[in-house]
Amino acid sequence: MHFGRAAERLHVVQPTVSQQIRRLERELGLELFDRTTRHVTLTTAGSAFLPHARTITGAEQAALETMAALRAEQETVLRIGTNVGLGVRLEHLLTTLAERAPHVTVELTSAEPATRLQHVRDGELDAAFVRGVDQSPGLDLIPVWQDPLVVALPAAHPLAAQQTVDIADLAAMPLRIVPRASNPHLVDLVTAACRDAGFEPVLGPAFTTDQDTLAAIGTGKPAWTVFYATQAELLPTTRTVFRPFTPPAPAMDTYLAVRPTTPARRLAPLLDACQTHRT
Repeated sequence: MHFGRAAERLHVVQPTVSQQIRRLERELGLELFDRTTRHVTLTTAGSAFLPHARTITGAEQAALETMAALRAEQETVLRIGTNVGLGVRLEHLLTTLAERAPHVTVELTSAEPATRLQHVRDGELDAAFVRGVDQSPGLDLIPVWQDPLVVALPAAHPLAAQQTVDIADLAAMPLRIVPRASNPHLVDLVTAACRDAGFEPVLGPAFTTDQDTLAAIGTGKPAWTVFYATQAELLPTTRTVFRPFTPPAPAMDTYLAVRPTTPARRLAPLLDACQTHRT
């Protein structure tokens, strides 16, 4: 009820407000305000028009907010932390995501598990894949799939001729695996599988890189190691072979770590793609 204050709020000069009101009144054919030198009040027409005016401005604001949300969705960048061994599963996941949500751009970051989880907490990553860890302070860990392990052994070894390998048949060969401090979940999983099969694994030289370890297994004294099945599909080998374990094969649970406060709509395309590739 004050043209001067209205002008200040609109960041224009007062005559502009008066001109716009006059123009609106001419368009409607009715006066909306009673003006005196001291007061401005609504007329009956002004009171009747006011709720409709508020509805109009509210609808305009809602429309702008909806367009802003759609624009943000179309420009979505998902920052995802990945871990070693996702292999073809990651390729298939990204393909599905691109087909179903072409507006989403994916940025991948590789780091140690603890670092990935902390980056999610800090908001530097929207989500991160982790294995073995089923809880982490301040994060939701959503189970997405299981990653079965396969055995890598010399191509010339008699077990390589089999379609599947019983883990008990590996008892006489040394196991090349990373130190437990580097990947306790994997080491514990393999060790438990060996113990369930009735033997304690004999540890050989530590696993270093994929290439060097496979080369050593293929050309040196008989030894074995494990890879995630999806990872093994991408590794070229000549003197080593990959064979699935005789069921039940050891498998690692994989989770997607997210912040509880992340909007579900933002992560929906990623979770949908993960659901598609659970098996």
